[in-house]
Amino acid sequence: MRPRRILAVLLPAVLALLAAGCAQSVDPIERLGRKAAQRVRPASPAAQRPYRRWGLDAPLPAPPRPPARPLNLATGPPELPAVVDHVDTTDRVVFLTYDDEAERDPEFVDMVRELRLPVSMFLTDSVLGPGYGHFARLLSVGADLQNHTLDHPALRGLPYAGQRAEICGQRDKLHARFGVRPRLLRPPYGAYDTTTLRAAAHCGVSAVVLWRAALTGTGLRFAHGRAALRPGDILVVTSDDDDLNGPGLRERTTRLLRAIEREGLTVGRLQDYL
Repeated sequence: MRPRRILAVLLPAVLALLAAGCAQSVDPIERLGRKAAQRVRPASPAAQRPYRRWGLDAPLPAPPRPPARPLNLATGPPELPAVVDHVDTTDRVVFLTYDDEAERDPEFVDMVRELRLPVSMFLTDSVLGPGYGHFARLLSVGADLQNHTLDHPALRGLPYAGQRAEICGQRDKLHARFGVRPRLLRPPYGAYDTTTLRAAAHCGVSAVVLWRAALTGTGLRFAHGRAALRPGDILVVTSDDDDLNGPGLRERTTRLLRAIEREGLTVGRLQDYL
C-alpha cells in the first residue's frame, strides 16, 4: 500500500484517539476539585444543627431588639448604683450569669459560640489568673466579663477602704488583661451593705447584680417563694463543690436552657438592659 493511502487510512483513527484523550484531559486543578468533592460527605445532623449537639430539641429563639438605652434602674440615691435581681421588661428574655467556675469546662467556650449564648461572667482574680486564656476565648465569642471582686470576700461589714480595694482592684485587673471596664458587680455570696454601694459607685459600677433563681446540681432554686421563670429574671448557674460527681457546667446549662424554652422565653444580653 502506498504511503499516502496508509496515511489516509491511519489519520482519522489517530485524530479520533487524540480527540478522546483531549476530552479526558481536564485541567489538573479541576481534577483535584472533583476528587475532593467525591471525598466530601454530607455533614452529620448534629453538625447541621448545633443545638442538638448540646442536648436541645430546638434552637433558642432570637432575642428581641434590645432597648435603645438601658432601662431606668434607679432604686435609691442617684449617686449609688442600683441593686437588681431582675429587669423590669416585657421582652420575653431572661439573663444567664456565671460566677467564676466556667474555667473548669474548656468546652463551655464551644457551647457559648455555637449557641450564640449572651452570657455574663462575674470573675474574681483567683480564677482570672490561671484561666486567662479560657476567659479571653469566652470574650472573643461574645461573653461579658464583669466584676466579682479580687479575693471573693463577703463584703458586708468590711470597712470602706477594704471594699473599694476589692472592687476597684478587680476592675483594674480586668481592664489590664482584657481591655474591658466592668460596669456590673456581683458581691460574693450576694452579701453587701451601703458601704458596698458607696465603694462600687467610686469604682464606676452602675448596678449591683443579684439573681432571681440559681441553678445548682440539684435543680433550680427560686428566691422570694417563686416557682417559675418570668421575663426579666436574672439567673445564676453555680457549681456544686460538695458534689464532684454531679452534672457538669454544660449539662446544667442545657437543663436551664430547656426550662427557659418550655416557658416560651429566650436568653438576652444583660448589658443591653442595665
